[in-house]
Amino acid sequence: MLYITEYQSPVGLLTIAADGSAVTGLWMAGQKYFGSTLKEDCVPCPEHPLLRSACLWLDSYFKGKQPSCGELPLAPAGSKFRQTVFRLLCDIPYGEVTTYRELARQTASLMGVSSMSAQAVGGAVGHNPISILIPCHRVVGSNGSLTGYAGGLRAKRTLLALEGIDVTKFW
Repeated sequence: MLYITEYQSPVGLLTIAADGSAVTGLWMAGQKYFGSTLKEDCVPCPEHPLLRSACLWLDSYFKGKQPSCGELPLAPAGSKFRQTVFRLLCDIPYGEVTTYRELARQTASLMGVSSMSAQAVGGAVGHNPISILIPCHRVVGSNGSLTGYAGGLRAKRTLLALEGIDVTKFW
């Protein structure tokens, strides 16, 4: 069974999902692929311990206190390839960005292949089912563009600015 709750944030209403042992989803209202990993009935349960912990994590994050991915048990659904990309996203420090090209290089190395398409990595990043907690907003284009973001570029700019990143250098 999956449990859900909502959280009002500076980037709008968030929906958080958890199973009995880990957070499995966090989506912004209107986000591309919203709820794509919800494969069973969801029970609204804001008092569920994992959901309460996720809300406290978000409280801390939105106050600028820099919580890490490892503070909550996370279980994003996805292929081995996507899982590799999601783990790499968790390694991007608060207040820093990386590029799709760099993530592709790291993914290729971890998967034991000579190269990896930045577009393929971008597809995995875009399907991240646990936004913010797994910080896909910290990935930008090698050319200085913010590129796409499933939650919208306005939300991406807001999240990066909240982390102290000068978003005026990105287009």
